[in-house]
Amino acid sequence: MRQPETIDDDDAVALALHALIWTLQDDRRADRLIALTGLDPSDLKARADDPAVLAAVISFLQSHQPDLMACADALGATPEHLILAAERLTA
Repeated sequence: MRQPETIDDDDAVALALHALIWTLQDDRRADRLIALTGLDPSDLKARADDPAVLAAVISFLQSHQPDLMACADALGATPEHLILAAERLTA
């Protein structure tokens, strides 16, 4: 499936939220996210709609390519589309 070369704010937030949900579904991956980002579970819950937090989730996935690839596949997106979403969230 060909992904768009641009993404609007709403789609970037939605894709990043799905990536966050995907990340948290695996306990080991969730623990690694919390350890590497310094966010605690209550912080994640309170700031789940914060573009900086959502971009950090995608950055976390980018740091381990197998996770980025698996997440993109599970969401029906490409890794590039996830990265584009993160870029939009930090713009």
